[in-house]
Order: sequence, then structure tokens, then C-alpha cells
Amino acid sequence: MSRIPVVERIMKANDDVAASNRQLLDEHGVHAVNIIAAPGAGKTSLILAVSVALAGRVRVGVIEGDLASDVDAQKVRAAGLPVYQINTGGGCHLDARQVRVALDQMPLDEIDLLLIENVGNLVCPVNFVLGEHTRLGISSVPEGDDKPHKYPTIFANVDALALNKADLLAFMPFDVAEFERLVRSLNPEIAVFQVSSTVGTGIDALADWLAGLAA
Repeated sequence: MSRIPVVERIMKANDDVAASNRQLLDEHGVHAVNIIAAPGAGKTSLILAVSVALAGRVRVGVIEGDLASDVDAQKVRAAGLPVYQINTGGGCHLDARQVRVALDQMPLDEIDLLLIENVGNLVCPVNFVLGEHTRLGISSVPEGDDKPHKYPTIFANVDALALNKADLLAFMPFDVAEFERLVRSLNPEIAVFQVSSTVGTGIDALADWLAGLAA
């Protein structure tokens, strides 16, 4: 009988910290993007690709969220970007408290655009605001064109969507038109980018959109 009040208290506590995070980011002129996608969709690769396209225009920082390890953070650090690793120890999403710890360690005065790579999951991250200004979803061609049917909440609750690994469209059955129709039936105002981190398709367009957020 007490489950609903307990959940409400948890969400209220998270939302309060998220509001504080947002205020901190605003004070430093940082635009934060919460990146949500399934495992293997290419979140880190896309972050690295757009950071190259943004070099000289926008100063990028990254928060990496994973269950364990710092493999992705090492890749980001090797690219010369400020990064902080969060390991959830089994948690299926980041929360505002974890992000606040990261923010307190980040050089916010040296960052214009903060890319927060959430834990690979299409369900849990949607329910927890982190203090972000914008949400970017990533779906990939190998996942199939039916994801909007199976996981409608994520597609309905992001500001933009990157369809990654577009270089594989020539080799896999994927109905792009139907996929985008389904996405827009859930979220009519969503911006959709067809991209490939591997060959660079669409990266400049996505980078331009992100640069506009940080302007």
C-alpha cells in the first residue's frame, strides 16, 4: 500500500536535484544533452564523431554512464575531451544525484555543450530527469525498424532522434520511411537525423543542430 508514496518521494527527490543541476549548468552557460539509447546503438562513437565536427566551434564535455568499467571514458579522454565516468553498479539509468557528483568535478567554465551518455536502456532513463536541457535518442539500423512499436515512450520523450549506422541500410531490411512515420506519430515535432559514425553520413547536420543548442 505504501509503494506509490515511496515512488513519489524518490521521484520528487530526483527532480529537486535535477532542478539544482539545471541551475548550475545555466550559471556556467552550459547546455546539457541527455543521450538515451539501447546498448550497442553507437552512443560513444556518435559522441566522438560529433565532437570532431564541433571542434573549434563548441567546447564539448562528456559524462559517461555505464554499469561498470571506464572503457568509453578512456576513448573520450583520448580524444582530448573533459570526461567524468559514472558507474551505476547495476542501475539501469543515471539519476540527478549521480550527475551532480559529476558536475562538481567537471570544468564547467570550459564547456559549452555537455553530452551525458546515459546507461544503455530504452526504458528506465526516460523517467529520470538529470537537469538536462535537451534529450537526444539514438536508434540504430541493426535494431530494426519496429522499435517505435516496442518502446514508444522513448521516442515520444526525446527532442531529436539519430538513426545511427545508416551505412548498413544497403545490407539490412529497414524501412526508413515507415520508421520515421512511426516516430512522428508519437512525436510530431521531433528532429530526425540519419547518421553513420563510421563513414560520417549526417554527422555535420547533427553537429550543426547541437551547435545551435549551445549558441
